[in-house]
Order: sequence, then structure tokens, then C-alpha cells
Amino acid sequence: MSRRTTARGVTLIDTIVATSLMLVVFLGIAAAFNLSLDIVSNNKARGGAIALADERMEYIRSLTYAQVGTVGGIPSGVLAQSESLSLNGVSYVRRTLVLYGDDASDGTGVADGNSITADYKLVKVDVTWNSRTGARHIALVTRFSPAPGVESAVAGGTLTINVIDSASSPLFNAQLRIVNASTTPASAAIDLTTYTNASGTATFIGATSTGAYQVTVTKSGYSTAQTYSLTAVNTSPNPGHLTVSTNQTTTGTFAIDLLAQKTVQTLNQIVPGTWTDPFSDAAKIATSTNVSVSGGKASLIDTTSTGEVRSIAVAPSALMTWGTLTVTDTKPVGTLTRYRVYDAAGALIPDSQLSGNSAGFTSTSIDLSGVSTSTYPSLVFDSVLTGAASSTPSIDVWSVGYTYGGDPLPNVAFTMRGAKTTGSGPSGTVYKYNSALSSGSTGVLVLPGLEWDTYLITVAGTSTGYDIASACSPQPETLAAGASATTRLYFATHTVNSILIDVHVASSGVLLPGATVHLYKTGYSATSTADSCGQAFFSGLTSGTYSLDVSKSGYTTYTSPAANVAGTSRLSVSLN
Repeated sequence: MSRRTTARGVTLIDTIVATSLMLVVFLGIAAAFNLSLDIVSNNKARGGAIALADERMEYIRSLTYAQVGTVGGIPSGVLAQSESLSLNGVSYVRRTLVLYGDDASDGTGVADGNSITADYKLVKVDVTWNSRTGARHIALVTRFSPAPGVESAVAGGTLTINVIDSASSPLFNAQLRIVNASTTPASAAIDLTTYTNASGTATFIGATSTGAYQVTVTKSGYSTAQTYSLTAVNTSPNPGHLTVSTNQTTTGTFAIDLLAQKTVQTLNQIVPGTWTDPFSDAAKIATSTNVSVSGGKASLIDTTSTGEVRSIAVAPSALMTWGTLTVTDTKPVGTLTRYRVYDAAGALIPDSQLSGNSAGFTSTSIDLSGVSTSTYPSLVFDSVLTGAASSTPSIDVWSVGYTYGGDPLPNVAFTMRGAKTTGSGPSGTVYKYNSALSSGSTGVLVLPGLEWDTYLITVAGTSTGYDIASACSPQPETLAAGASATTRLYFATHTVNSILIDVHVASSGVLLPGATVHLYKTGYSATSTADSCGQAFFSGLTSGTYSLDVSKSGYTTYTSPAANVAGTSRLSVSLN
């Protein structure tokens, strides 16, 4: 008997599996190694930070009570507020903060038993460094009290700074810079940087009794708030620099929040358009069966059968919205015309876009406003005509309304101004944000780093040649903290007198497209439909008082005999 043996080689799958297992093992080892490096390096850096903080504390303990304070601080002393140091190859920043504290054991504030609120000095030494995983810090805090029996009143008053956000909630860790160069002696000039506590507050007992405390509040990624100097432009700054009076508490409250972004797009005006076929010839007919097209009619030829007529594709340039398909037809008793809408490729527009389209419409007014212009930038209209006995139906005219425009309009100059103010002067109110801008070559301007505020965009028609004819975010527009908003402005050619009318739902304030707006007076009458932004624009007017009627199905008609037009005018109308 012969014996057979089989030798099995290593397959590609075996190799891949083995390699994968080894990779998992080595990745785990590498991760563990990196973690151990982080732990070792961070422990080394932390040890250095503790040593630097202890060194500072020991030095402070060697000082007299009067010397315990920071250069430019409240209280003033010999200690640096901030130092950049290096130890064992690690870079550190050591910050020292000294504040007077009010001991609750003898009462606080106005309830203090001996009327001395500067009972002790609170000292905080904070050392920060950057590790491989981000910024780290350690802090040592202690208090220094005067010798027993020598507690004495500190000259000056108390300065309290509160920092809140846009919702009026306290803001933790906001940076405060307080500067006062008018102190006496000059060597006691204040230039202090510190941070708010969990209550959004920083309190400085023993602040020198003087005016001109300049306060600036900042935080990374947030807006800035500050006090303002008196200048030739701003003769009544608000808020002005703070004044501290002896034995009094001065409180300043400042609001900052996350920065926002605003994008402004300038575009050509959205205007109404109409495509019409009066059936004077077959130029606008794509196909027809058993239908004669001529002489202002599309007529069924054979009374005993059906016929069909289909339009060419209607594809308006710069299309914004579809409107209403309106048909005038003749239907003797027993005859029928049924209408359907297709896309340019001949596919029926689904009922999800146009309810009832699959069954067809017998109505002569078909609302197409729900049909997406991005999905269906062109439409084809179809009618099936059915005769009866000796009678034939016909279509006299069909037309569809739409709006178009909204293509970029470059290099439009405009002014954008916030509602927040910093005071007033000879030229009037001084606004915190007031800038002359341009939409640039693309018609799009991105403005990052804006404070939450209500912004008003205006255009000088005489210099730019344009008037704002529509804005889906009517001016002025509120920009929330941390938001990213886009304002689209549609422009028409400037005329001396014009009026832009916003139509809103009274209960919600939501803009109401599709309302009919009739503006009239002796010698003038014009009707417009509120666009997709809920606005109607009338230009080329003479100044004066006009009557106004605004109506929409399902709403009470608004009537006003006093719509005043003088220059570039605006009016808001609410419908119930």
C-alpha cells in the first residue's frame, strides 16, 4: 500500500488575517506608548508648574501686607500680573491675582460691623502650559490677613463689573481689562487684566476714588464691550468711563456673546412674466392630434372622437416661481376639455408636486405655485378635447404666469448700520457698527465677526442707480448671537419716488406671498402681486398720498386712504 501525503501552503487570506492581527496588536502597543509618553511628560510639566506656583507663594509670604498686590492692580503692589517662564524645557505663563476680600464673619458690604470691607487679601497664582492634548493649568489660592488688631479702612470705593450674554445670563471666564491712568500718585496707575467668576462678576474693593476707569470686556470667539472716551465726534459717550467714589460701590454691566456671520447678496429684481398662446398659428404647438390650430382657436376636428394638443416647452430664463395656468375655452353641452402638465422630457408632473394632475383638470385655472422650479425649470401643457354629437370644444387661449429674475447684480454699494449705539455728538447718534460696503464682483459679500444686533441696510439710489425692490428678510433684520444668516436684496432701477410694501399675516408676522396689492389715486392706478418674499414694489411715482387695497383669498381686505409716497418709501401691511 502506498501512502500519500499533502503539503498545505500559506494562502493570501491567511497572510491578510495574520497581518491584520499584528496590526491591531502593534496599534494597541503604539497607543499605549503614546499614552505613557503623555502621562510622563504631563506629570513632569505639572511638577514644574507646582514648583513655580509654590515659589511665587513663598515669595509673597516674605512680603509685608502692604506690598501684597500687583503692579497696575487693585490693590497695587510689587507682584507682576503675568510672567512667561521656562523650566526643564517647558514654557509656562504664571499669573498672579490679588483682590481685597470681605469677611462674612463681621458682615459684608453695607452690613459690615466695622464698615471695613477690605478685611483681607485673596491671592491666586495660576500657572498654565500647553501639553500634547491641549492647555492645562494649576492654581493655588490663599488669603493674607493684616496683623490682629491692625485692620484698617482702605481708601477708595468698590468697583463691580458684571458680564452677561445676549440672553442676560451671567458669563463665566470673560476677560476684563481695567485701565486708569489718572490715579494719584502716578505710580499707582491701574492696568489690570482678570476674568469673571461663575456668576459673571469681578469685584474690586479699594479702587481709587477717581473717574476714567476704562473697561474692556472680551472672550475668544465673542463680541467686545467697553466704555468709551469723550471725543469731538462722540461728545456724550454711552457707556462712558466709570467713576468710583469713596465708600461707594460703582457697578458696570456689559453684554457680549458669540460672534455671528452675515452674507449679503445683491440680485436683480424678481418680476412677473407671462407665456401666452392665442392659437393664431401653430408656432407654440409641439404636437396635435385631430385638432386644428388657427384663427385664434385650437378646435377638435372630428365631433365623434377625441383630440389632443400639446404646447412647446415653456422655459423662462432666470425662473423663480411658477404661477397659474389660465385657460379660456369653449365647451358646448356634452363636450369636455381636460388639462395636464408635463416636464420637458414628456413625463407627467407627479401628484406630489401638482395634486390631481394624473387625473387631469377640467378647471380653467390651475395653480402651479407648488411645482419646484429647480426640479421643473420648464413645463409643457397638454389638453385632451372630447366632442359630443355635433358639437366640438375649442381652446381660445392659454397662458401661464411666473416670476423671473434674481440673478447676481455685482458691485452694489450700500450702508449697513447696527442699532446699538456708543453715544452721540454734533452729527447725531454714534453707532457701534456703521459701515459703507459693496457686494463686489460676485454680488456676494460675507461679513464674519459681527455682533448680535439689528442691522439696517440702505442704498443711496441717486448714486448707485438702484432701489431695493424686494427683500425676503425685510430691513431692518435681527442677527442672533452665533447665527449665520443670509440677506438677499433684489434691486430695480432707481426712480425719484417709489414705495415698497410688505404684506404680513397679522397673527404671526410671517410674510404673505401672492396677495393682490392695488395702489391708486386720481390719474394713477396699478396692481401688483406680492412676490415670493411677500412684497410689492411700485416705482416711477409722483410724491403724494395714495389709496391702497391689499387682498388675498381667505383674508380680510386691508384698505388705507393714506399711503404716503415721498422719495424711497416703505409700508408694512398686516392681513387678518
